[in-house]
Amino acid sequence: MAAFTLWWQMHAWRTPEVLAGTRFGAPDGAEKLAFSLLVPARHEQAVLDHTITRLLESSHTDFEILVIVGHDDPGTAAVAERAAERDARVRVVVDHHAAKNKPKALNTALPQCRGDVVGVFDAEDQVHPELLAHVDHAFTSTGADVVQGGVQLINFHSSWYSLRNCLEYFFWFRSRLHLHAKKGFIPLGGNTVFVRTDVLRDAGGWDPECLAEDCDLGVRLSSAGRKVVVAYDSAMVTREETPGTLVSLLKQRTRWNQGFLQVYRKGDWRQLPSFKQRLLARYTLMTPFLQAFTGVIIPVNIAIALFLDVPVGIAFITFLPAVTALVTFVFEVVGLHDFGEQYGLRVRFTHYLKLIVGGPVYQVLLAGAAVRAVWREHRGRNEWELTSHVGAHLGNGALPAAQSDAPVAVAQEARA
Repeated sequence: MAAFTLWWQMHAWRTPEVLAGTRFGAPDGAEKLAFSLLVPARHEQAVLDHTITRLLESSHTDFEILVIVGHDDPGTAAVAERAAERDARVRVVVDHHAAKNKPKALNTALPQCRGDVVGVFDAEDQVHPELLAHVDHAFTSTGADVVQGGVQLINFHSSWYSLRNCLEYFFWFRSRLHLHAKKGFIPLGGNTVFVRTDVLRDAGGWDPECLAEDCDLGVRLSSAGRKVVVAYDSAMVTREETPGTLVSLLKQRTRWNQGFLQVYRKGDWRQLPSFKQRLLARYTLMTPFLQAFTGVIIPVNIAIALFLDVPVGIAFITFLPAVTALVTFVFEVVGLHDFGEQYGLRVRFTHYLKLIVGGPVYQVLLAGAAVRAVWREHRGRNEWELTSHVGAHLGNGALPAAQSDAPVAVAQEARA
């Protein structure tokens, strides 16, 4: 697992050409597409207004915002209604499902979308004003059916685990998704994903029972041969915050892991045309099970180390996997430095120390979430566990997205 992790972490930095190819192309100023931006919001009254305001500042002129609220959530609905009164580009869609989740909310709004492209954002997102213009150009210049933009957790200073959580997102959107797109199999990100409206409707929208609706949609579209383009630009990423507590992080990871297992069991990935694509799909979707296995064997490993008398030669061999793990740690340290450079964040020595010391503990946490996901899937429990947001990413000292210097970011990436 460490070897595979190192492989996809390093993909974007293999050559200067690969790194340059991961960015958005500069838009030519022509607006050829209309956007319908979906913002599902549930108990998000603390952050929703900021997100809507930010979206309305877009430099693109042809878009609408559909805010989806639950019929039993008057607080969030009130914020959305006030925004709709201020600006006619905002519409409120009410979700009347008894049991609510994100894919049901998105499907509720899909029939009302008027744009050529449907985009998805979360209620706490901080979106760059130039993003839609870049996405429009990406669609028209590449002929893509899907464009996946970058998402970045930004409040790395909030806690020891938020540091690692932010770095995970950095590697996932900066490198891994580009590798998946190149291989023709991609589990899409949860937001800042844009799909042509007719393609999305032909696919039947989102699976309302899947806990990883983004992954499921990506797998179904990949299996249908749809073209997916991934673009990452530190000046254009959608900024988010990490879960506020360890319990919230555990529940979020449990939901994602269980969703991956659900997608694996559905079997749409078996329609991929090549054996290598199916192999990548199988490994990717089965990763939660592999993580759960590592979690189960941790106490076994400890018992063997303490009580079993192992020959010296075999003992040496058992340490070989640690080499790959240590190389991964080194690359994570370099990645944290690059993360700070890209986003104008001051990374101190204590942050590097937290990254290294917290690594094993974080892996145990991920293994625990995977074990919990496997157990929930086995028991047939698939209720949606909501992650709350407080807007910790909105005032952390980072450079405002609108003031980010893209040429400087490119130069920093080239030096890296």
